[in-house]
Order: sequence, then C-alpha cells, then structure tokens
Amino acid sequence: MLRNLTIDNYALIDRLDIDFDDGLSVITGETGAGKSIILGALSLVLGSRADSKVALDASSKCVVEATFDVEPYRLEALFDELDVDYSASTIVRREILPNGKSRAFVNDTPVGLQQLRTLTSRLIDIHSQHENLMLSNTDFQLDIVDTLADTADDLHKYTDLFNRYRDTRQQLRSLRDESDKFLAEKDYIEHQLSELVAANLVDGEQQSLEEEQNLINHSQEVIETLSAIMASLDGEESGVLSLLRSASTHIGRLEKYINRASEFADRINSSFVELKDIASELSAIIESTEFSEERKHFIDDRLNLIYSLQQKHRVSSVTHLLDIQDDFARRLDLIENFDDRISSLQTQIDELEKQLAAAAERLSQRRRAVGSLIEEKTEAMLHELGMPNGRFEVSFSATDDFTSRGRDKIEFLFSANKNRSPQPVAEIASGGEISRLMLVIKSLVAASQALPTIIFDEIDTGISGEIARKMGEIMQTMSASMQVVAITHLPQIASKGKTHYKVFKDESGETTQTRIACLTADERIVEIAEMIAGKNPSRSALDSARELLEYR
Repeated sequence: MLRNLTIDNYALIDRLDIDFDDGLSVITGETGAGKSIILGALSLVLGSRADSKVALDASSKCVVEATFDVEPYRLEALFDELDVDYSASTIVRREILPNGKSRAFVNDTPVGLQQLRTLTSRLIDIHSQHENLMLSNTDFQLDIVDTLADTADDLHKYTDLFNRYRDTRQQLRSLRDESDKFLAEKDYIEHQLSELVAANLVDGEQQSLEEEQNLINHSQEVIETLSAIMASLDGEESGVLSLLRSASTHIGRLEKYINRASEFADRINSSFVELKDIASELSAIIESTEFSEERKHFIDDRLNLIYSLQQKHRVSSVTHLLDIQDDFARRLDLIENFDDRISSLQTQIDELEKQLAAAAERLSQRRRAVGSLIEEKTEAMLHELGMPNGRFEVSFSATDDFTSRGRDKIEFLFSANKNRSPQPVAEIASGGEISRLMLVIKSLVAASQALPTIIFDEIDTGISGEIARKMGEIMQTMSASMQVVAITHLPQIASKGKTHYKVFKDESGETTQTRIACLTADERIVEIAEMIAGKNPSRSALDSARELLEYR
C-alpha cells in the first residue's frame, strides 16, 4: 500500500510530505485548492509523461517520491522479471530535470517508463471521472470479466497459441505469394537453366581456351620462330650445343695445365644439359603446334557460346555463369517443393486451429461461468445505491474469427428503469448512473485482484444524499481488504474515512502554495460542516457533521 508521498517543486507545491494510513482515507478541499495537483504528481511515479513546465522553480528539478509497503503482495517474481532489487518497503522516484528530461528509479535502480508502469500497475489504481467512459469500451468490459473469472493462466496459454497460429498463417500467405511469383517465372527459369546446363560449363575453361585460341591464330609465326631458335641451339655445325661439345672436349685437354679446367668443364657441361633440355621442350611445342582447322572452329564456337552467355546474363566469367546456374536450379527446386511446403504449413495451421478452438472454449466457459455472478452482485449493489429497478447483464456473443483474446465478444447491458430492457451502457446510462455502476464494478474487481491501493478521484459526480452515503459505505467495505483513497466533495463520503486530509492554498508567503493537512477529530467536524453549509457553518451544520461522523 502507499505509505508516503513526497513532492518537491511541482506546480504550486514547493515541498509536500504526506503519510498515508491503511483503510479508507478521504481528501477534501475547495475547488482549485490543488487536489488534482497532488494526483498529477502521483501519476508521475506511476509512469505518466512528464513536462518540464510542471516545475514551480524552472531552474530546479522536480522530484516526486512514493513509498509503498509491498511485503504482503508476493511481488518478488515481478521485481526479478523487471531486474529491480526487491525491498519490502519500495521507494519509487521520478525526477523531472530543468531541460525537460526525466528519470525514474525503483529502490535507487534506474528504470524505464515501461518498467515503472508495469510495477506500479500492480500497486495502485487511480480511478477518475473520465475513466467512467471506459465502461462502454468492449475491451475494458472483457478485461473486467477476465479479472473476475481469473483467466490469467488460460489466457496466457491461449495467447501463446494465437501468436503461433498468426505467425504460421503469415508464413503461409508469404509462401503462397512467393509461389505465385515463382510459378509465373517457371518457364523462363527452366529455359535459362536448360541453356546453361547444356553449355556444360567448366570453371577455368575460358582462360585455357583463350590461350589455345591465341596460339592457333599465330601458329605459323610460332613454328617459324621456334624453328629458328632450334637451329641456333642444335644446328649441325654452328649450333650452340655442337659448339659446347667442342668446348668441353678442348677444356678437358688442359686439365694437366690449368687447375680449374675441370671446374670449367663441369660448368660447360651443365650449360649443355640445360640448353639440351630447352631444345627438347621447344621441339615438343613445334610438334604440337600444328594448325588444325577443326580445333580452331571448336575453340571459336566454344568461346562464342561462353561470351554470348556472359553478355546475356551481364557477367564476365564462367564462375559467375555457374553461380547463376546454381541459383536457377535452387529457384526451380523451390518451385517444385512449394506444394509440399504449403501443405506442411497448412497441416500445422489446422492443428493449431484445433488447439486454439479448445483453448478459446476453455476461456469462454470460465467467462460465462462468472457472468451470472457478476450480474447478481452488480444488481444487488445497484439496488443499495438507489436504483431498485436497476438491471445489469453481461451479454456474450462469438466473434467470426479468433482474436488475440479468444472468440468472445462481451457487452455490458444496463437499465435503471422499470419496463425498460437493458441496453448497451454507452447508449442509456446517465452520468450519475455511470458513476454508481463503475464504483460497483471497481469494488468487484478490487476484491478479486487484491490490489494494494485504489484511488477514487471525484467519481461521485451527479449523486447526493442517501446515495452518496451508500457509495461511501461501499468504499468503506472495500477498505477492509485494501487501501482506499477517495477525493470527494460530498460530506457523506468524507465522513466514512478513517483518515481525513484537507488540501488548501496557503497565501501567507510571497507565492501561493498548495498544502495538505491531516485533520484532527474536531477539525473534521468543521470541514464536513463547511462541505454541508459553506464557510462559517451554523450549529445545525456542525451537528449534522457530528452525526455523519458518528454514523460511520
């Protein structure tokens, strides 16, 4: 529950420190005194958006800090999930810096706004007049029924199935679209692939063929040149090899005169062997470089085919052509396997639909089971709140398809008058009726959720007298199991509070300040009397105030 709220430098508040008690606390004050300012500050620690203009002193930061007693509510797992240190006394702080940026902390651990909202939504609920409009929202109505039916586990299982079902259906749609696209190109792909396969391309052959083509095109020149070289090397009289033989013989005769003669002989012989090997290889090239018209045509045709394919596919190598061939083969394989893949996904969807239908039915059964109980309890409390002919129904119908919440469409129907069949809440209820109906719904939800704290912000619009007293009693009953804070203008509700706070403007300083005070028993009598009769209340008004306080 909310134990303390500290506000620094916010709107008309320089510093405010409020301790809260359990049970029912009421907050009163004249219009414009600043009740909404306090609530606005509290909403910051609950994760609402911040505005740098809220600071009283624009040069200093605004700080709002709330202390919650969370020990009774078993929230350790939630703290772990949010990666926040757990403490039985949890401090939530929001800071608005002069530059407009804001920071949030839970037990001094920095958190994002979504983390903040997730945590504080389990700690406190602020209900204001404008929230009454949500009562006509079908999603809100479904939330109410789910809360009272305790469908959290079943809804979680259903949601997991629904997400898988939705994702698998999207995969099937994408696959079918892809299949249609590829089928339209199938003939083209098959033609291109068959052309590339028929070419029987080999990686690296282009370079080899181009070299051979160059050689064939210049074969006569090559043969003539090589023949001349051969004559120089191995001519019978003037060839280098013949001369080296002669030199080797002559140098051998000088061994007995020249110490290095044998060394020179070895070197001459080595050169002879090397040149002899070159001559042999050149001879082989000459023999293999015979011009062949048939081979020339083959190479020209082969290269023309390769060049044509490269130009067609806008690439410059056989390697790229082979990559394109592999891609066409892959795409054709995909086309040929689309039916199997589509069939497999459809089977998965059919199975998920069965599971989803069963999960939706379990949800529907739990919701319908609690529907009559909601109707009975709501009507009983409406009768207490001055609507003896009030009728309330929870209407169930089925959606055409699965939704993220099941297959139930829920609508709250209401009638406050005799002989008038219940109609959708948005179409028939007045402001005062909506306030009472919403209070009843909130009381049912609060009892089911065991929420630590609920704040009612002037939800008593359009009611007075005995009905106001009954509303106060309902809040009082709710406060037996949770902390309830009611901001009210009605003395009947104010008198039901265990603790009474008054918000007022302090004009004693240089600037107007919003203050709040916890009233004593005597101060409460005066405050409630003023709520009844205005300033300077009469004795009868004071007596009425005492009577209201005693009656509580």
